[in-house]
Amino acid sequence: MIKLSELPKYIEVIKYLNEKEIDIEGISYDSRRVKEGDLFVCIKGYKTDGHRYIPQAIENGAKAIIVEDIQDIFEIPQIQVKDSRKALSALSAIFYDYPSKDMKVIGITGTNGKTSTSFLANSILENHRLKTGLIGTIMVKYGDYLNPSILTTPESLDLQKYFYQMKKENVSHAIMEVSSSALELSRVADVDYDIVAFNNISREHIDVHGSFDEYFKVKSSLIKNVKENGWAVLNLDCPYSSSLINKTKGNVLTYGIKDKNGDLSIRDLDLSTGRGKFTVELSKSLIVGKTEYKPQNFRIELGVPGYHSIYNSLVAISIGLLCEVPISTIQEALSSFTGVERRFQFIYDEDFKIVDDHFANVGNIDVTMETLSLMDYSNIHLVYAIRGNRGVITNSENAETIAKWAKKLGIKGIIATKSISHVMEKDRVSNDEVRVFKEIMDREGITVYLYNELPHAIDHALTNVSSGDIILLAGCQGMDYGAQIALEALYKLRPDLNKEKLLGPLKNRIAGIA
Repeated sequence: MIKLSELPKYIEVIKYLNEKEIDIEGISYDSRRVKEGDLFVCIKGYKTDGHRYIPQAIENGAKAIIVEDIQDIFEIPQIQVKDSRKALSALSAIFYDYPSKDMKVIGITGTNGKTSTSFLANSILENHRLKTGLIGTIMVKYGDYLNPSILTTPESLDLQKYFYQMKKENVSHAIMEVSSSALELSRVADVDYDIVAFNNISREHIDVHGSFDEYFKVKSSLIKNVKENGWAVLNLDCPYSSSLINKTKGNVLTYGIKDKNGDLSIRDLDLSTGRGKFTVELSKSLIVGKTEYKPQNFRIELGVPGYHSIYNSLVAISIGLLCEVPISTIQEALSSFTGVERRFQFIYDEDFKIVDDHFANVGNIDVTMETLSLMDYSNIHLVYAIRGNRGVITNSENAETIAKWAKKLGIKGIIATKSISHVMEKDRVSNDEVRVFKEIMDREGITVYLYNELPHAIDHALTNVSSGDIILLAGCQGMDYGAQIALEALYKLRPDLNKEKLLGPLKNRIAGIA
């Protein structure tokens, strides 16, 4: 509980109307969730404006409001601020007594790999018997609590509440994905980070930020603002990530696959099975707390497939070292971790392989197809869910990248789908998005087998697959149900298969289960 009169100590107030001494029982930015005694914070969003819902908030019990625009018709206390999102973040941290300061918080940003890296790092910390919390695209998890996520990074009030609940559960290490929207909209402005990582950056979400330069500026703020005794983990193979080495107040740990000058690098890479095996070289002594890691080499065998998984694992290894986890524990955790749903996930690996991948953007497509190029296979059957409601430019860029790799990998035909019955209205594929995809494939001489429905596209692949082949289920929202459809269809074709084992990859799935 905090007193209304104390708020000007913590936030920059422009004007204060109808001053009263009130105890704030709670905070809300959603008028529907306001309870008696709450402070209602009016947020201006992309689609709506919280100021419109002040009457509903008052009806539900709000005793005071934070506004950007003064509302003269209301008699309850109003505190006017320049940026209500920043105010919400600051007040949320105060209300829950800065819970992130009582645990080691690890923030991971980048266009691609945030989710997989978070899960890999979490596996390492859990194997070291640390009590962890996880906040990201797929779920929020700590103790016995597990809930599917709505946002990659929750709104500041929800985020601080999660930290508060983690603190009560004695969580010592919290790992979170940090989206560019969360950084720009001040959702994480009052989080006390101990370790931050910048994986990579490519053209994504530019429609939100206006330009690539602005997108990078927002992303890089996580690294630039880390505290002096914190750590920044940076990728030397990404010029944007490596450009931040001298622009952070914190300590820096670098890694690379192609660039061998990092604190961590690799050699002797083997990706023939799809699952990476390689030697990590720690080039210099690393002292963290009471632990010293001397320069050394150690072998890693990943349980999760994908070329991109090597990059993600190097970040996870860095996080493990910075959390004083023994190298033997890191090795064991990475070999036993079998992956994150829809991140180059092997959902069938017998006479042929079925790979399920979140084929979101050019960066995702490049690393996925590069992994396939390093694997042993006979033919690749690419089932691609065209990305709906992303416009002609994004779909053009994706199509160009797919076509480039199709030629390299000998793919002469692509099975495409609009997934009409398996996407919501907001992800519906437009005629223009289909047109630009087909135009690029036609230009490159690649045959397109276009289906309206996802099951029909997957059936096409299953009826043409042979031993030694790979079926790649590729796409975002339109392919979320692909794994379930593919495995259930495969069982109908092959009832001799062990059904429980076959459907095992669907167990505990968050997305794409009917």
